[in-house]
Parts: sequence; structure tokens; C-alpha cells
Amino acid sequence: MGTLILAVTSLFLYSIGTALQALQFRGRIQANLAITTLIGLLALTSHGLLISQTVYHDGALDTSFFKSSLLISWLIVLLLLGLNLKKPVQSLFLVVYPLATLTIIAVLVTHTPSKLVSDESYGMLSHVALSVTAYSLFTLAAIQAILLYFQNRQLKRNYNSILVRNLPPLQTMESLLFEMVWAGVVLLVLAIITGALFIKDLFAQDLAHKTLFSLLSLAVFVALLIGRYTQGWRGMTASRWTLAGCLLLMIAFYGSKFVLELVFHRGG
Repeated sequence: MGTLILAVTSLFLYSIGTALQALQFRGRIQANLAITTLIGLLALTSHGLLISQTVYHDGALDTSFFKSSLLISWLIVLLLLGLNLKKPVQSLFLVVYPLATLTIIAVLVTHTPSKLVSDESYGMLSHVALSVTAYSLFTLAAIQAILLYFQNRQLKRNYNSILVRNLPPLQTMESLLFEMVWAGVVLLVLAIITGALFIKDLFAQDLAHKTLFSLLSLAVFVALLIGRYTQGWRGMTASRWTLAGCLLLMIAFYGSKFVLELVFHRGG
């Protein structure tokens, strides 16, 4: 199946999913887990086939700026569909589906240098897999933190706002956030360990920035978890710390890619 057909199919399915979530959020239709899951799985399948034709080729994985974004958005959708089967995270689809749509459009309209990781480099592949999964989970945590922040604000001003009516109770939102952060920290630690094992020099010129900001983001997340269990951090405090850690991780993951690939047009 052609790349353009797969891209258009994915965009169409994500658009349907976004529209349904918007209607549910506004109370126009009732939430239906089966339909949400079906549309999500169809979009995920089409999205995955698109990745197989654009990200993986010639026995290597292209981890360049927009190609890795396409893979990460697929992982985010996958994680969210899995979480949605047992957790009240349906509101996150309103952000995740448009995000996936943007990454597909970006891959279609941009051309950047490839950055290939051979499928025979199992150590590097494990590092890449752990890194992108951790980043995907922390992206969900960032969205959850933003919703939690605005939910806190709305509860102080308007108990009957559309946001308050559609989101789970505050305690549930906080519990979900910290579950995501815990899981993300474990994956990030494993990603850093595999990087130390399989990358010759983590502080080489092209990697020093990524390593430093990854360690800083890990320190922020660990401090958040310690603050949660020793000082009872919650609400807006938890949201701010989560967003700070996610911002540092985003700089780590995308900062060097942006400069090297989009400014200096260097691949690897």
C-alpha cells in the first residue's frame, strides 16, 4: 500500500477519533469504549504500516527528527489505548490524536537527513526502544499534568465548568499522573543504563547535550517522587514539576536533533 494512501487513511481515522472525543467531551454523545478502541486500533494499524514504509528501511531504523516523532506518536497512541481499557484517561485522546496527525503531516511535507540505526545493533536498538517509550510515556504525563493544572484552577473558580464535569476526580487524576511518572522513571533509568553500556562516549560532542539534559530531567522526576512521598506534593506543585522534567527531556531528545538536522542538515 502506498505511503500517501496510508498517511491519508491514518489522518482520516484520527480525525474521526478526535471528532468523536470532542462530541463526548461536550456531552453530545455517550462515551463508548468499544467504538473508541476500534477506531484507535484501526488508526494505529494504518499508522504502523506507514512507519514500516518510512521509518524502517534497508535494514535500519531512521531516528531523524520527524521520523522519530512519527514513531513516538504511534507509541503514545498505543500506550493510551492500553491505559484507556482500565484507567479513566479518555480525555487525553483530544490531545494525542491531533498530535499524531501533526507528525504524519510533518513526515509527508518535510525532507531531512536520515539518521540510521542498524537492526543488527541490538544494544543500540534496545537503547532507542527504551528511550522513545520513556519519552512517549512522559508525553502522556505532560498532557495529564496540564489537565490536572487547569482542573485545579477550575475547581477554585467554577465547579460546573465543562473541564471539571468531564475529568475524573482530582485524586484520581493525581494518582494517574504519578503512576505515569513512576513508569517513565523506570524506563528512563533503563534507557540511560543501556546508553552507557552500548554507546562508546555518552559525553561526545553530539551526545553531551542529550546526556546532560536526560540526567537533569531524571533528577527532577526523582525529586518529584521524593516530594510526593515525604512532603505530600500534589495538585499544581506536582503539575509544575512534571512539566519541568518533561521540558528538560524534550530538550534532551529533540534539542540536538533540531540543531544538527534542521539547522546544519547533518544526518548519521
